[in-house]
Parts: sequence; structure tokens; C-alpha cells
Amino acid sequence: MAITIAEPENPGANERTRFPFGRNWASFLDVLTEARIQEAERSLKEMLGADRVAGAAFLDAGSGSGLFSLAAMRLGARRVHSFDFDPDSVGCARELRRRYFPDAENWTVEQGSVLDPDYMNRLGQWDIVYSWGVLHHTGRMWEALARVIPNVKQPGLLFVSIYNDQGRTSSAWRFIKRLYNTGTIGKASVISVFVPYFAMRGLTIDLIQGRHPAARYREYRTSRGMSLLHDWNDWLGGYPFEVAKPEEVFDFYRSRGFWLEKLTTCGGRFGCNEFVFARPA
Repeated sequence: MAITIAEPENPGANERTRFPFGRNWASFLDVLTEARIQEAERSLKEMLGADRVAGAAFLDAGSGSGLFSLAAMRLGARRVHSFDFDPDSVGCARELRRRYFPDAENWTVEQGSVLDPDYMNRLGQWDIVYSWGVLHHTGRMWEALARVIPNVKQPGLLFVSIYNDQGRTSSAWRFIKRLYNTGTIGKASVISVFVPYFAMRGLTIDLIQGRHPAARYREYRTSRGMSLLHDWNDWLGGYPFEVAKPEEVFDFYRSRGFWLEKLTTCGGRFGCNEFVFARPA
């Protein structure tokens, strides 16, 4: 089924430089396989615990492709609600629901913004609030990190991932991402430089390590079931773009009554640090 690409209504200055995440995810659905879905399930079980999703109310805040909403449903979540600011991302999640759970009344999908306090208040509280690689793209990251707090039950879990702060390197990437979104010339300039760079860097590492170069692309789905090329595109164009050090995110939630249950860092490189916070009763 083809996915209709929606045009933004009355885009302002911020929307003109915002990366069209949903358009990227619409093409990702063309390469979605059972193996990728199983890897998404494995990712949830590894970070949250094998038995915590089953029977839980699962809020996917910034659902993107909808892959992890689908994974939560397949793991037995009692209820799943997917929302995203981007209308094309909403279309992706609705397409996955149509494909795999067409009659499920316990999986709802709609457009909404984590920065809209009225909308977030209407959603109520959930056993698990999941927001992977989303809140740093809102343009108001710390406000977004705070907005999801009331939606976490007591007790409940909050699973977020935020881009790692690399100082000047992160500032350089912010410039590159903004350039990507200035128009066709900016996008072509960034892609023509960095896609060959990523490919050659990976090839060099593989040859040094005696690893078959094609294995990198075949095995990338084992990283949360995602697609390497779509993730490259998401990384290069992902704007707005904000970052934080792991200790900053930790301190932010600790001061608000959460305790850190699990942390996975990207090892000081560019990428996301993953946090699972528990909100006690």
C-alpha cells in the first residue's frame, strides 16, 4: 500500500529547516522485514526486561516509523498509543497497524506534539513511556524531556535516548544538518560528501579487521531492526538537533524523582545514549 506524503500546513521558518523525518520512514517501510521486527522486539526486551512490555500500557512518544509500537503490540502490550508531530510519520504507523493489527482497538495512532501541554495532559499516564531519538529533534529538548514526566505512572518506566554531546564536534554537525535542510543544493552537498565518507570509513575498518565489507550492511538490522541507509539519511538531515551529556540527563530526571535503571552509552562517539528511568510509587 502506497503511503500518501502530506504537505505541511502553513510552514513557518522553523518548519522550512526541519528535516522531513516521516518521508524517510515511509521509504523504510519498503525494506521492513520480519527479521527487522524481531530485532526491534529484542531491543525492547533487552532494555526494559523480557516480561515488562506484556500487559503494559505503552506510550510511543514520537513514533516515527511505528516500528517500536508494532514491537510492543507483538510483545503483548495491553494498550499502545503512537503519536508524532510529523504527519508522514503518523501515516507510517497507521500503515503498520493496517498491515499487522488491522482490527486492534488497543493500538491507536494520531498526530500530536510532545510540546503541546494540553495534548500531553489528555493522554494521561502509562506504564511505559518510550521516546527513542525524538526529543532532541523538537527544538526545545529540555522542555520536551520535562513534558513526558507526568505521563509516566507511579510506578512506571521512561525509556529515552538523546544525542551525545561532543562539544565542538556536535556544533559542527548542527551546522551540517542545517545546511542539509536549506534546499536541494544543501542536501546534495551534504550527501555527496558524507555518504561516500561513511562508506569508505566502514570499508577501511572492515579491511583492517579482516571482516567482509558486505557484512556491515547485512547485519545492521541487528541494531534495533533499523536500516543503515535510512539511519544515515536521518543522521545527516536530522534537524533541529540538540545534545546532552549522559550526566546531564541523569541529573535532570534524578532531581524529578526518577532513578536510573539502565544506561547504554555510545562510547563518546556521535550517536545516542539510551536511558531507562524508573518512577517509583
